[in-house]
Amino acid sequence: MKTMTKNKNKETKHSSLIVRWVSIVALTITVSFVIFSVVVYQIVSRQSLDQQEEMSLNVVTTLDRTLSSIPDELEISNVIPSLSPATRRILKGESAISDKDSTNNAFSDNLIASISNPDINAAVYNKHGEIVFTNGNVTPKFKSFKEVSKNELVKRNGHQILLTYQKVYSSVNNKLTGYIVVSNNITYYNSLMKNLLHSMVAISIIAIVVFVVTSYILVFNVVKPIKRMSKVDQEVNADPNSGARIKELNRDDELENLATSINQMLDRMQSYIEQQKQFVGDVSHELRTPVAVIEGHLNMLERWGKDDPQILDESIKASLQEADRMKHLIQEMLDLTRAEQIDVQYPHEVTNVYDTVKRVVADLAMVHPDFKIRLDEDDLPQDTEIQIYHGHLEQLLVILIDNAIKYSTNLKQINVSAGLTKKEVNIIVQDFGEGISKEDQKKIFNRFYRVDKARTREKGGNGLGLSIAHKLLDSYHGEISVESVEGQGSQFKLTFPLLSKKKAAKLKKLNENSELPKSNLE
Repeated sequence: MKTMTKNKNKETKHSSLIVRWVSIVALTITVSFVIFSVVVYQIVSRQSLDQQEEMSLNVVTTLDRTLSSIPDELEISNVIPSLSPATRRILKGESAISDKDSTNNAFSDNLIASISNPDINAAVYNKHGEIVFTNGNVTPKFKSFKEVSKNELVKRNGHQILLTYQKVYSSVNNKLTGYIVVSNNITYYNSLMKNLLHSMVAISIIAIVVFVVTSYILVFNVVKPIKRMSKVDQEVNADPNSGARIKELNRDDELENLATSINQMLDRMQSYIEQQKQFVGDVSHELRTPVAVIEGHLNMLERWGKDDPQILDESIKASLQEADRMKHLIQEMLDLTRAEQIDVQYPHEVTNVYDTVKRVVADLAMVHPDFKIRLDEDDLPQDTEIQIYHGHLEQLLVILIDNAIKYSTNLKQINVSAGLTKKEVNIIVQDFGEGISKEDQKKIFNRFYRVDKARTREKGGNGLGLSIAHKLLDSYHGEISVESVEGQGSQFKLTFPLLSKKKAAKLKKLNENSELPKSNLE
């Protein structure tokens, strides 16, 4: 029951996460779209209103040009004669053309074009605010104003109306003679803005719905793999030995890269756990015998052997020998564990193969003067470099040459050769000793495997040397192989990828910039 409740709580958290993300994304897009719509609405409104203001101004300008020729205060007696008959009939709402007028007089009147719009209502007032002339059934009301001209947008009966006020000055004496008031119903503007508003609201609603659905799909598409990662994380956290991994996302994006990195990290963690278990198991198994030998000698000494000088001397020597073997065993186990962590400890090391091989062969030849250790490096350029820590290359050579010495018979000769191909560096160590059977060749790189256990213990071997070599080669992306004939000897071959000069220089630079303390890792 608790597990079910816990799972439900997890699902609720994931669902709330999706809802939050969808809400944030949808709100962001909605606000952006609303701002965009408002800006577009204001731009269209301003441009359309400018056109209507220009239309009203044309009417006012035409009337002002006609009435400014009157020197006295505007009155019915001087205003009406100033207007043409056609204009007068239009202002009164009648037909612009009369049978009594000539066609030319009717169409030459400039006011016809200005006030023929049915939305336009014009009125002329004297200086005292008394109406002198108007057209149509609606008379624009006059109100005092300080400016020479003024535009005002007012709302009546749910519609906007544009009012334009203009003072009339006589062109003869420059005196104020009256006022012109033009009312523009701006029907087209009102209809346009109303339709635009309805359209934008409808489009906004549709867009918001589309954005929310799209946001949900996109967010869900992102959150779903995150949920997978979280589930795997919980499983591994609950059981470090779990083999749970994130399934292939098939996305080819950052989430896919993240999932791959997490899987690689989990694989490495699992590998370290297995290494730790194997290390503890192997050490426990291998230390059991020397501990038992030491314990047996100590028990014997405790019971009666300490009174016998010969028994005492033999027990002490045997115990010291077993203790020394345990020390070497532990060191080799540590070397084996470190060999499995090369990519962490030595990621950018570069070593000169020629110098290292020559130095190791010379040192071992001096340590084993009874052996003839020959070196053939004619096929290896002196500037050949590979990606490996120099101490590990030395360790590999020591392991192989030491094995060759241990298993040599009558012919005490070891041949070491190094050569170069287009993409690889090869190092070969050949002995003329006992050789290895076909069956044993498949197992000699396993931990603690010995071809002849009795003889190996006599020579002090623990069966870990070739395992260390194999792990080192594997960690450095190299290979180790063996060819052997029983009774004739063996030939071990090390193969490394060749480093180009450009890549070697890059690795050296990275190694110089690295802050990893090498002394703590060796």
